[in-house]
Amino acid sequence: MKWRLGDVAELVPETPKVSSLILEVPGWLGHRAGQHVDVRLTAEDGYQAQRSYSIASAPEDRRLGLTVERLDDGEVSPYLVGELQVGDKLELRGPIGGFFVWEAGAGPPVLLIGGGSGVVPLMSMIRHRQATRSRTPMRLLYSSRAIEDVIYREELARLAAGGDGLEVQHTLTRSQPAGWTGFSRRIDRQLLTAVTWPRSESPAVFICGPTSFVEVANQLLVEDGYDPRWIKTERFGATGG
Repeated sequence: MKWRLGDVAELVPETPKVSSLILEVPGWLGHRAGQHVDVRLTAEDGYQAQRSYSIASAPEDRRLGLTVERLDDGEVSPYLVGELQVGDKLELRGPIGGFFVWEAGAGPPVLLIGGGSGVVPLMSMIRHRQATRSRTPMRLLYSSRAIEDVIYREELARLAAGGDGLEVQHTLTRSQPAGWTGFSRRIDRQLLTAVTWPRSESPAVFICGPTSFVEVANQLLVEDGYDPRWIKTERFGATGG
């Protein structure tokens, strides 16, 4: 894979700390829902910093979308969320990854479990389902600290209201707004039991988020009889719900 230059066409604020970068990438050959890219920044003195970011856009989208959370002590994300401007160029390489991917078509129900910005590759799958008009039953359980930290909040609500088999459940782990009727705790066995597909459905499961979040969700599902072969996981650093 070679490095390419993408042109920043649009910057979309998602939360106070998260933005989506919409890129025009000449020569881009497409991706699969769930894949990621490497992004490389080069300073004037030649110093380079590189990080991986999940692709948020559907494979059917003409432009490439990355959603980035700003980490105050990060080397790359403070530039991408705060300094990057429309018209700038961004160096990237990919797509990368062939395990944590989903393709629309005939198949079992899909269970998506995301913590914090771990929702990003799951959103690519949701958008792929929408773009292909798939009717594969899909459920998302999304854990966030607070309502203002929910990425893609309006889009998720709109898609879930479409009545085509997509269900979205939120849990807010630190604070909840007045009148909140969703879940209000970290993922546990009772919460998973309330939202997951029965084992008899043999669902495809994708879990993405901080390492501890992913390990807990994966362990609980396996203990409840889910076949480990159904479960695909992707982990990152200590942020999220």
